[in-house]
Amino acid sequence: MRMGLGVTPFGGRTMTLALLQASNGTREIPQGASVDKWQVYRWLCEGKTIIGVGDRALAVLNGLLSFYPDSELSEENGLMVFPSNAQLSLRAHGMAGATLRRNLAALVACGLVIRRDSPNGKRYARKGKDGAIDEAFGFSLAPLLVRADEIRLAAERVLAEGRALRLMRERLTLQRRDIQKLIEAAVEEGATGDWGAIWRRFRAIVDTIPRRADLRDLEPIVADMAALREEVDRMLESFMNSTNQSANESHSERQQSDSNTDSIFEFEPALEESMAPAEPAIGRNDKPKAYPLGLVLKACPDMLDYAVAGIGSWRDFMITAAQVRGYLGISPSAYEEACHTMGQETAAVVIGCILQRAQHINSAGGYLRVLTEKARAGQFSVGPMLMAALRANGATMRMTG
Repeated sequence: MRMGLGVTPFGGRTMTLALLQASNGTREIPQGASVDKWQVYRWLCEGKTIIGVGDRALAVLNGLLSFYPDSELSEENGLMVFPSNAQLSLRAHGMAGATLRRNLAALVACGLVIRRDSPNGKRYARKGKDGAIDEAFGFSLAPLLVRADEIRLAAERVLAEGRALRLMRERLTLQRRDIQKLIEAAVEEGATGDWGAIWRRFRAIVDTIPRRADLRDLEPIVADMAALREEVDRMLESFMNSTNQSANESHSERQQSDSNTDSIFEFEPALEESMAPAEPAIGRNDKPKAYPLGLVLKACPDMLDYAVAGIGSWRDFMITAAQVRGYLGISPSAYEEACHTMGQETAAVVIGCILQRAQHINSAGGYLRVLTEKARAGQFSVGPMLMAALRANGATMRMTG
């Protein structure tokens, strides 16, 4: 089929060298070249941003392809379609005439179809004596066949960029979640470090994330997140190593001090030298009765500041509480009475809670005696007091963080 005549548009539409170049590019199609028309269309839908074609124009192209009788685009089968605007509008989901013409022009401008207008601008085909189409006026689909490889590569590039963007978003989401939860855990566990500054840096990075980000936008953000994550990991690893080392040393010291299984460890040995009554003693096998030691230490972390060799057991906690009793100005008799009434573990927990609120309590000894009297009357439970301290301490850590 000759393409030398009819390359210029009908009527007032102007001719451009770009249209001429697109027409000339389809004159020499390799022998036997063919491509599945719907495969090319799918590639175009994927690579439309690179090719530069819009969704509405693709809907019109879909309609044009539906008029092509074969599934394979090839020069052998002819590459012309010539539907009227009315027929094409029906195949393009009832698109309005003005919109249809605008999107046909967009397909031509993108070099995806070529107009071959008849002398009067109508679209039709002229058949020969054998019934075969001798000459047709309408739209040539030859550019789709010529540019099939280009369109395929555009689709593959868009798909690859989409996969890379999804992976980058996944990495960002995981880094963001990990850093936030690790900082919260560090504050909750009392890990050493300026976690407030770390949190502010984390939020500053999060605030730079665009609402609609592409791969180039996310790459530096993910890099900043990764660097911050490494810093958080190093700080936590250092804290855990030091904690484990202290725990091991404390455990060794306790093993040495507890080697005599029949011994009784006095709360305050120095009391024997005074005229005050001695504090109650506890055995090495005393167990916590209601609350985990870890929970109590989270509610009363100031107790750790008074522990000589750390607090690794309820025994250590009660020994520390007996010493803190003196710092709070609570008399030995008041503490002894509390231990007999509440139990040694509960009395120690009460001391820890009083220590946490020491600046708000005028007389720690008087406060303890009031609680002891309530406990004797069955009107006191350490649970609410412990939970209140836990909440207050948690809120303080979040504010300072």
